[in-house]
Amino acid sequence: MSDQPEAPVLPAEAQEFLRHLAEHKRYSERTVRNYRQALERFTGWLQTQPGTQGPLSLESRHLRRYLMDLTAEFGRRTVNLHLSALRAYYRYQLREGRITASPLAGITGPRQEKTLPKFLTEKQIALLLAGPTRLLENEAIEPFTALRDRLVMELLYGGGFRVSELSDLNYGQIDEQSGVARIRGKGSKERLCPIGEVALACVKAFRSQFARHSGPKDPVLVTEQGRRLSVRRIQLMLKKYLDLAGLPHDLTPHKIRHSYATHLLDNGADLRLVQELLGHTSLSTTQIYTHVSVARLKDMHRKAHPRA
Repeated sequence: MSDQPEAPVLPAEAQEFLRHLAEHKRYSERTVRNYRQALERFTGWLQTQPGTQGPLSLESRHLRRYLMDLTAEFGRRTVNLHLSALRAYYRYQLREGRITASPLAGITGPRQEKTLPKFLTEKQIALLLAGPTRLLENEAIEPFTALRDRLVMELLYGGGFRVSELSDLNYGQIDEQSGVARIRGKGSKERLCPIGEVALACVKAFRSQFARHSGPKDPVLVTEQGRRLSVRRIQLMLKKYLDLAGLPHDLTPHKIRHSYATHLLDNGADLRLVQELLGHTSLSTTQIYTHVSVARLKDMHRKAHPRA
C-alpha cells in the first residue's frame, strides 16, 4: 500500500471547472493536472480550518491566511502557480453566478524574480536539427525515426509551436500550398503559423514515405505503430538530440519556441507580428524577447568594441 495520503475529494463545482479547462478552454493535460493539484491542496487546507463552509463562502481574510501558509511552505514560483489556479477558479465561479465577488480580489502573490528565457543560438539550432541525419548515417536509427524526429524539431523551430500544439497537429491543419498551419492554442484561440519551406518539405516527405493514414483528422506525428506522438515522447526525444549535440538537457521544447521568437526579432521581425505568431494575448508577454535581443547586443558590444 502507498504511504501517500489520499487527495481530498474536490467539490462538484471544482470538478466542473477542471472539465471546462480541458474540454472548452483546451488547456494542456499538464496545466489541468497542476490546477487540480492546487485545488486539492486548497481543499485539504480548508478541511483544517474551523468555521469555513467551503471555497464559495470564503472571504479575503481566509485567502490571505492561505497565502501565508503557502509562502511558509513553498517558493515564490510555486506560490504564484497556486494563486493563478485559484484566481481562474474564482473567475469561473463568478461568471457562473455562484459568487458575487472573488475573495482573491486585491491579493497579490510574492514578486517574481525576472529571468530572461533561455534559447539556442542559430548555430546551436542547426547542430540540433542535424542530429537525426547524423544517427541515420551511422545506422543508429531507422529512416522512419530519422525523418519523424527531424520533422518534430523542424516544426518546433519553423512554426514556434507549443509542444502540446505540435502533438495535437493533424494533416488537415496544414495547407501544403501556402505552407501555413492553422493552430488552436490556449483558450481555443486560433492562429495562422507559417512553418517554413524546410519544415514543409519534411511534412511532405514523411507523409509520402511513412504515413499509414494522412486524412484531415490524422496526426502528423506518430509512433512506429501509427499512434499519435505524445508530449512526453517529444520531450524525451529532444533530450536525446540535445545530448548528441552537446547541449544542456534542461533545454525543453519550449526553449525551441523561445529560440524561434528571439531569432525572428534578431532578424528584424515586428514585435506585434511575433506576438501574433506565438499566440500571445498580451504584447507584454512577447516583449521579454526584446530584452533577450538587447542583452545579446550589449554582450556583443562589450566583447567587440575597444571602449566598451
